[in-house]
Amino acid sequence: MWAIYALLSALFAAMVAILGKIGLAGINSNVATAIHTAVALILAWGIVLFTGRYGAIHDLTAKNWLFLILAGCATGASWLCYYRALKLGDVSKVAPLDKLSLVITLVLAALILKESLSTQAVIGAILITIGTLMMIL
Repeated sequence: MWAIYALLSALFAAMVAILGKIGLAGINSNVATAIHTAVALILAWGIVLFTGRYGAIHDLTAKNWLFLILAGCATGASWLCYYRALKLGDVSKVAPLDKLSLVITLVLAALILKESLSTQAVIGAILITIGTLMMIL
């Protein structure tokens, strides 16, 4: 089931690039990010309320709050940079470079979370990096 959600995430992320680029026409990238974020916030809380999961907020620990807030800050910074890059560059160049986050995530997972990386994962990360460079150069 996780793979289905991951593939849907990839599909929606691709749509963000295309729809975002079109939506950026004639406006400031920070304004676009704020609108994007507000809609995402409303959607996320709407789902929480619709599914009746709002009581789960009481289960959060101080550590949960800290790391979710930090992740939210990272998301905000990512979206601000992403929309600025889309405003300034071609989607066909911005999107592949943005997806280097996969390689960076693998490295951080190994360093911070102490996850082991298989030889296949390392080779895949190298190939992704080479493929990204081929697409943007």
